[in-house]
Amino acid sequence: MSSGTGTPDDPWILATPSGGTTYRLWRDDAVDPPLLVAQVDRLQRTYLASAIDDLHAYLVERADWVPLGACDEQRPPVEGTVEAWSRSASNRVGGWYGQQVGMRGRFAVYVPPVLVHQGRAEIAIENRRSRIRAV
Repeated sequence: MSSGTGTPDDPWILATPSGGTTYRLWRDDAVDPPLLVAQVDRLQRTYLASAIDDLHAYLVERADWVPLGACDEQRPPVEGTVEAWSRSASNRVGGWYGQQVGMRGRFAVYVPPVLVHQGRAEIAIENRRSRIRAV
């Protein structure tokens, strides 16, 4: 499920990789740096908007399936996962793409479905484990 253009007035309506939750996500270019805003019910999380293209570049570079490995900020992510990459000092921003301290995690839940919506990646789920690759 996906629709919208990704603006505040017409957000993308996306589903988490498991398909269990529908959420709204839009790009906020009115702030510097631009942000992605993911909203589930009343809860909002923000990530750097550059994450979409940076994640795609990372997946192209890996040229294989990468586990999503989503977890909250308070838990350490499993190495080699998208969640670990989104927090790593070796990514393009040198650390966290999540912008709200205490809610910077769950990157691998909310950002990858945008790439699927754009036709730049695919997600597969096997035995309750999600993974993604560039297409």
